[in-house]
Amino acid sequence: MFTSWLGLPPLATTHGQQIDNLIGWVHVFMFVLFIGWGALFIYMLFRFRKSRQPVANYTPIRSRELKYVEAGVLGVELVLLFGFSIPLWAARVDHAPPETEALVVEVTGEQFAWNFHYAGPDGKFGKTDISLIDLQSNPLGLDRNDPNAKDDVTTLNQLYLPVNRPIIVKLRSKDVIHSFGVPEFRVKQDAVPGMKIPVWFRPLKDGTYDIVCAELCGWGHYKMKGRIVVESRTAYERYLADLRARQNAVAPETKLQGNAE
Repeated sequence: MFTSWLGLPPLATTHGQQIDNLIGWVHVFMFVLFIGWGALFIYMLFRFRKSRQPVANYTPIRSRELKYVEAGVLGVELVLLFGFSIPLWAARVDHAPPETEALVVEVTGEQFAWNFHYAGPDGKFGKTDISLIDLQSNPLGLDRNDPNAKDDVTTLNQLYLPVNRPIIVKLRSKDVIHSFGVPEFRVKQDAVPGMKIPVWFRPLKDGTYDIVCAELCGWGHYKMKGRIVVESRTAYERYLADLRARQNAVAPETKLQGNAE
């Protein structure tokens, strides 16, 4: 209900409805507060107008009804906090799926692009080395001499995912704070230099979705965009296998370029 009522993008993850419900109830509560406090303000303007009360009265108004209103506002805020926000936060942080049951992707933001790193069939991420970084051929500095890196795959601004499978994204940044934002997934998480921050979700349906940087990160912030393509598991595995074969074919040249630097 709230998704269409608030004009939000169509949902594409399993947890998205919980996010929309929280946003919706906050809007309902704020609308009620706006009407209530606005009506009270208008009443005060009329009740204590100068012609009726020419001399200021500094004795505070004591009203049992106002105490009831304040208690009601506090009660609704506690419901929003303990009934919606904290359980939702706990579900996203404390109840993440095991990495053995999910697809894990490392995402590294930089001015002004998104780099994606998939582990190979061995499930192990290869080492990276800052001395091997080449913005054109090896933006993550992946060390292909590392046995764990030989089957790894890296992409730039394109993230392919299988539908209906838990995804764990581990966020990092090369330079400044970025924010990994996918509106249809109801995901927005900062990528902070020196930290690796996980966020997880489960895509619901096939499609193509935009990745935006939701944190002002420099003059090119507006163009720091990526794309998520969600496909069937078969199509996803075929894509990754083809990409792995192409990258392995040019791996020796990449190594030489990295060593030369």
